[in-house]
Order: sequence, then structure tokens, then C-alpha cells
Amino acid sequence: MDEPDGRWTPQAIADGEWAGWTLWSADPFELLAGPFYARRDESEHIVCAFRAERKHMNGHGAMHGGCLMTFADYAIFCIASEHLQDSGSVTAQMNCDFVDAAFEGDLVECVGEVVRAGASLIFMRGQITAAGRVALTYSAILKKTKKR
Repeated sequence: MDEPDGRWTPQAIADGEWAGWTLWSADPFELLAGPFYARRDESEHIVCAFRAERKHMNGHGAMHGGCLMTFADYAIFCIASEHLQDSGSVTAQMNCDFVDAAFEGDLVECVGEVVRAGASLIFMRGQITAAGRVALTYSAILKKTKKR
């Protein structure tokens, strides 16, 4: 749902596997690729997740690397959200290291941290796990922009 200032309001999920999670994106591509979900854990850190489906797999039966990278890109904005309240933002840089495969049915989760948040740049790092195995590590830089 859009707010008067054009920002999207996260939608709480009340039923099913994702009860207690939030759908944090109105981005058409992220909804097509996911949907991806987010919540705060018991330590108040943002955790993002989705269930691996057939549509996420490559021709060899493992999750497509582009799907993992798309999920990481989604997650960095959720994780950095408290630093983005008064600005727009874009991904300025992202490095990903593929560590292990994810497979259909796996719970895929992403955690991360803001290493430094400056006036215009936010530096981050984190990892994605699949069924508890580290599948991808990342570092990223977000660039704050003027609201459109």
C-alpha cells in the first residue's frame, strides 16, 4: 500500500508459513522473483527469507545464482532501512561469493549488518543460508539519493 509521500507501507502476513513476517516490497521484479519476506528476530536484527521453488532453479537443479543475488539485493535495503528513512537509495556496488548450492524446498535466509552509514553511502556485509548452509556471502554499498 502506498503512503501519501509515495513510500510503500510493508504488509504484515497473518496466515500460513509466513505468518509473523512482512512483505517489504512493491517492486514488481522482486515480487516475481520471490516473493521475499522480512522480520525482526529476537535480537531486533532484520532477517529476510523465502522458500526455494522450482522457478528459482537453474538447469542443473540448484538455485540460479541470479536469484541469490536478487535476494541479497532485496535484503540489503531491508537491513539498512533505519538508515534510509529520509532518502531514496540505489545499490552502488555489490560483491557476491557463491559458497554452496540451494535446492528446491530449502528455506533461504539472509542476514547482514551495516558496517558504516555515512551521509551518502552505507557499507554492508552479510550472508545467505539455504537449509542452514552458507550459500552466498556479500558486501554492498548503498547510495542515498533524493526522493523522487
